[in-house]
Amino acid sequence: MERSWTINGRFLAQPVTGVQRYAYEILHALDELLVEQSALARGLGIELLVPGEARVPSLKAISTRIVAPTYGHLWEQTALASHVRGGLLSFCNTGPLNVRKQILCIHDVNTRTCPQSYSLPFRLLYGSLIPVLGRSVAVIATVSDYSAGELVRYRICKSAKITVIPNGHEHAARWRPRHCEATRAVAGRDTIVVIGSAIPHKNTGLVIGMAERLASVGLRVAVVGMSDDRVFKTEGRQVSSSNVTWLGRLSDEELAALLQDCLCLAFPSFVEGFGLPPLEAMAIGCPVVSSDRASLPEICARAALYASPEDPEAWFDRFMQVRNMPDVRETMIGLGRARASNFQWKTSAARYLEAMARLDGLPLPSREAVALSNA
Repeated sequence: MERSWTINGRFLAQPVTGVQRYAYEILHALDELLVEQSALARGLGIELLVPGEARVPSLKAISTRIVAPTYGHLWEQTALASHVRGGLLSFCNTGPLNVRKQILCIHDVNTRTCPQSYSLPFRLLYGSLIPVLGRSVAVIATVSDYSAGELVRYRICKSAKITVIPNGHEHAARWRPRHCEATRAVAGRDTIVVIGSAIPHKNTGLVIGMAERLASVGLRVAVVGMSDDRVFKTEGRQVSSSNVTWLGRLSDEELAALLQDCLCLAFPSFVEGFGLPPLEAMAIGCPVVSSDRASLPEICARAALYASPEDPEAWFDRFMQVRNMPDVRETMIGLGRARASNFQWKTSAARYLEAMARLDGLPLPSREAVALSNA
């Protein structure tokens, strides 16, 4: 008898951030595992439900159905909920309240740890919705041990309900670097790349505030990314400086080219549930200087240089290390590629298959048996 599961495809109608990237890559990795008929995928049928305005992906084994006419949270709570068959996978923080057999990925609790970064309506929505979902759904997935601890600390759910299923790196390894006019103009070993925005917890102001000092030693800053005003609140105005360039959103190919042709990535966040940009940079071969807070040491391990997000002097010191010590930079590139390879989308998708099998009441084969069956 076929087991039935549904995937919440609301993310395919949303702008792509790290959360939507996670959902997209897990979706495609699950599709590959179904095609390969891996041990836990046999006898499993998965359907992707999407709202009418969604970008419908090309899949081989997962069927797709458009469910209209509503969209957003209303679509998720009504149209999606009424069409779920079997269990439900929701990868992007929210899901329908009345579907109990649901695996919901909550990436972080940043609306609680950094409320100043989010609009009041968004905080109120998440403040009421997330705890109810945490209590009602069968399994909570999250992307790091740090986030798992925060979910427990803020009483979103108990630890026994949580499974850690991290991001992967392969998508970044597939990018084909290609400069645009803007990235080519700022690329070079004198450029520090910052990926983020002006929202407070991203802390881009720490590096931007060092602009004059960095200019004095021949370094410049390129800031990639922009905020969604419906979700984020900005803090202050963008800095006007001859050695700070605001690039806005870039394509994956443009970002890859910039990361390959720069001094390093600076990632000074106060809090991250996972921190995908450092992993992407390491996969591409870009050294990373990272905040020593939240999940970042867990994800980057020995492959990054660390500094406190409150200590500009420490950041300047790390930048000088990368610039003035070529052996340090080359060692970081090697360690970064090796560290990134530990995070695989297929491995994460297989963890979802395990969680689905448990909820379906199936006995799980040993890891060794799964490996042999997939060989």
